[in-house]
Amino acid sequence: MKKQKTKFLCQQCGYESVQWLGRCPSCGAWNSFTEEKFSLSAKAAALSRQLTGFSSEVLKLKDISVKDFSRYQTAIKEFDNMIGGGIVPGSLILLGGAPGIGKSTLMLHISDSLSDRGTVLYISGEESLSQVKARAERLKVKKNNIFLASETNLKNIIDAVNKIEPKFLVIDSIQTTYHPDLSSAPGTVGQVRETAAELLRVAKSKNIAVFLLGHVTKEGDLAGPRVLEHIVDTVLYFENERRQTYRILRAYKNRFGPTSEIGIFEMNSSGLSEVSNPSLIFLGERAAEAAGNTVTVAMEGTRPILLEVQALTARTAFGIPRRMVSGYDA
Repeated sequence: MKKQKTKFLCQQCGYESVQWLGRCPSCGAWNSFTEEKFSLSAKAAALSRQLTGFSSEVLKLKDISVKDFSRYQTAIKEFDNMIGGGIVPGSLILLGGAPGIGKSTLMLHISDSLSDRGTVLYISGEESLSQVKARAERLKVKKNNIFLASETNLKNIIDAVNKIEPKFLVIDSIQTTYHPDLSSAPGTVGQVRETAAELLRVAKSKNIAVFLLGHVTKEGDLAGPRVLEHIVDTVLYFENERRQTYRILRAYKNRFGPTSEIGIFEMNSSGLSEVSNPSLIFLGERAAEAAGNTVTVAMEGTRPILLEVQALTARTAFGIPRRMVSGYDA
């Protein structure tokens, strides 16, 4: 038996209302509410109200034992150092970035490394299996412990997880995945929230490390409701300067490690390669004793990076001078 109901959801933060509101009382955004119709079965409605799918008895804090967990380290040192030493079993990691920045490429590299530790299930909702296989061959991914599926239905994805029982699950991407018991379109606030909550339940109950790949908006923010960033354990963003081959991976949230470290990669014909010494790149073409140039040190986490700053000035006929910046936040 299915229950029909209509909600108004804020596209910025996911706030729910039974009626349309001009301004969201949660985030303050104007005209951000959209109407979404839900067709939720009784079982799906019960699951949507709980994230982890299990409960515990009430215990005193001093009586709770803490089990030491071992992290899964990859062969990518830049990635391991950035997230605190490796991937925590049962964690939910969100990776966002602009289109074509290298999210899927990085996940294939990570899947290649993690396949030595256990089975990897890679779900692609945007590309066919042959397209993913072609990229894997270009990146020289030759592991036999990686399973691929082109699927967007969350129910079929969970069935594949129960059948294969992987240690690692990759969802590419969360905006294309939809819950079959919801009548709204994939990528909407309700779909993103419910699918992420269901994947969180799978990750915690089965102790599977789950990677969610996400899209970003024109403003550079992650597409979908803000509640998605609250659900996951780790939020990673790919950044790059336009027309540059270098990529910076930054952690904006990490429940199991620091958020100050960064990972630097270079995109080339063989995929993403690590940049262990970024100072050598930033100063490689520096002209000695050039006018208007200076070298400064920037600290990113525990790593000092040497950067070159150039200043150029010219006379202007306008009353207010114009300031232009490249590679630096104005």
